[in-house]
Amino acid sequence: MTIALGIDTGGTYTDAVLIEYELGQVLCSAKALTTRRDLSVGIGEAIDAVLRQRGAPDPSEVRLAALSTTLATNAIVEGQGSPACLVLIGYDPDLIQRYGFEDQLVTDDVVYLAGGHDAHGDEAAPLDEAALLDAVRARQGRVEAFGVSGYFGVRNPAHELRAQELIHELTGLPVTCGHELTTRLNSVRRATTVALNARLVPLLRELIQNLRHTLAQRSIAAPLMVVKGDGSLVRAEWAMLRPIETILSGPAASAVGAWHLACQAGEDLSDGALWSVDVGGTTTDIASLRNGRPGLNPEGAQVGRWRTMVEAVDVHTVGLGGDSHVRVTTDHKLAIGPRRVVPLSLLAQQHPEVIEDLRIQAVDPPRAEVAAQFLQAGRQAQRSLTEAETVILERLASGPISLAALVQQSRYGMLELRRIERLANERLIVQSGFTPTDALHALGGLELWNVEAARLGAQTLATHCQCAAESLCQDVIEGVSRRAARALVSKVLTDEARVPNWEGEPTAALLLEQALSKGYVPSDEQGLCSELACTLVLRRPVVAIGAPAHAYMPRTAEMLHTRLVIPPHAEVANAVGAAVGGVVQRQRVLITPLEDGKTLRLHLPHGVRDFRGLEEAVAYAHNQMVPWMESLARQAGAVQIEVHMERSDAKLRDHVDRQDKLYLDTELTFTAVGRPSPAVREEIGQVSK
Repeated sequence: MTIALGIDTGGTYTDAVLIEYELGQVLCSAKALTTRRDLSVGIGEAIDAVLRQRGAPDPSEVRLAALSTTLATNAIVEGQGSPACLVLIGYDPDLIQRYGFEDQLVTDDVVYLAGGHDAHGDEAAPLDEAALLDAVRARQGRVEAFGVSGYFGVRNPAHELRAQELIHELTGLPVTCGHELTTRLNSVRRATTVALNARLVPLLRELIQNLRHTLAQRSIAAPLMVVKGDGSLVRAEWAMLRPIETILSGPAASAVGAWHLACQAGEDLSDGALWSVDVGGTTTDIASLRNGRPGLNPEGAQVGRWRTMVEAVDVHTVGLGGDSHVRVTTDHKLAIGPRRVVPLSLLAQQHPEVIEDLRIQAVDPPRAEVAAQFLQAGRQAQRSLTEAETVILERLASGPISLAALVQQSRYGMLELRRIERLANERLIVQSGFTPTDALHALGGLELWNVEAARLGAQTLATHCQCAAESLCQDVIEGVSRRAARALVSKVLTDEARVPNWEGEPTAALLLEQALSKGYVPSDEQGLCSELACTLVLRRPVVAIGAPAHAYMPRTAEMLHTRLVIPPHAEVANAVGAAVGGVVQRQRVLITPLEDGKTLRLHLPHGVRDFRGLEEAVAYAHNQMVPWMESLARQAGAVQIEVHMERSDAKLRDHVDRQDKLYLDTELTFTAVGRPSPAVREEIGQVSK
């Protein structure tokens, strides 16, 4: 029996599952709180918890370990990363500056070199190797990685490969090349992607080294795989070289896990299409699946302010989850999210002293802006602090303090809220408040943590809403369900090229609310009055996963008149998706005509070659790429590899009155698919050229 260990580090929880790999059956699962300062700590606690479960095999029986992680995504969003140098070959620095592209290069340490190629892959200028060596020597000891992007490097990678070779020889540091990450044209976005990858290499390397130590301490000697943003797996050695490919790893794993668990439960998914909705603690992620594979974003994954050229799951993410902050607005309305806070029930479980403060607030509620909220110290500051900021952090050093007390005792009064928000955005302080998780505790639906704290928080907010605490909690559950339904509708419309703008389309927004509100009257309203009845029907079924899915998604499915599937083990679907994924590698090869009208140029990953006939070029590409892709998949950790080729010929009608068409190009897409190998690890090397 082959045992696989799946691990997922989410925004709130780290999940671990043990799976009988051949049958895909979950043997046992467990959760631990994610430790953001060092993810490996929470991972170790989750592994320990799952190994203690009844029926858990001996750790030595684990033959494969797989990780999905938020590390790359969070690091990009938060601007974290190691110092890296970006080498641009053949780029025009004046052009970059004139059009304001400097901000898209991620790092300030940019070196411009002569060289590069043209659109046909011909050398535009020789590579200035002497200038490259001087630049690299000047940065020794100052950077931890290099990124190299050549102008039209995807049409001919010769200069990128030579620069990579020289930097390796001189420094031994990791070097990322643009053609390794994408075959698409867009020199600036390719440079962005390369620079982001270079900054992430040391971070992911540290996590993987720590995780391997964690596994070894528990006598788990299995090879380690990492989930990419498209839901497939790669060996940890591969992921350390291309960490950018792990962005959106968590949402991709959740989509794969949703499909797998639904199939394991015997659900009829014969049409091969469904929506996966992952309701987590921090966000809700929605993805479309067909034939078990999540759809990919053809424009490249967007993470924070950066649009990358990484093919990742096309996921619609909203700031909505069990830990979304529930607060009362000045007009006595409920607002849910998007900020994540520590639930009051969890805070009181860890710091029982806050209960007394909550009791006082429940009897004499403070202003709505500060009601039922607490602050704790966060991570260490990486910048100089103002005197006022230092005072706040010093007050939090001894433990959590209510926001109401902090504001009341400050000489700045309510103006202090802006400063606190800035500190929270930098994660220098951690906020706690009432959440949907607390609402479930107060209603008796959960008993994970301190129930009294949840009820006191509900009572405090209910006073501002002028309703009963129970009614407020029910409104919170309904609000989460409705926002999930609205997010599903937005995702469907976006996929159909009709991006909704609810704020700018009041009639559409009214019709949506009419459709979602049918049969429910909020506690503080008399309902919507209209002669027009609306109904929305979602044609494909919804597979809901995540720990809170049972609480919110039945109502969401009811609003959209669709079939809902919440499979067994839905609460750990992300970890399941990590363990059951396959290894997939893709590579695009382009054939383009040259200006003489007779010659065709084949652009391969390792160079170019000219042909007179199209079919001859296609056949040569097939013969070259099949073993290349097999080698690529093996290095990514696959066995039982199959390689498929898809062909797309682009033609344009030359003249309206002519029947023949003008040949533009041919794109060949090679896909290698295999199963993860539970074999002994071996160091990854360069793909054979």
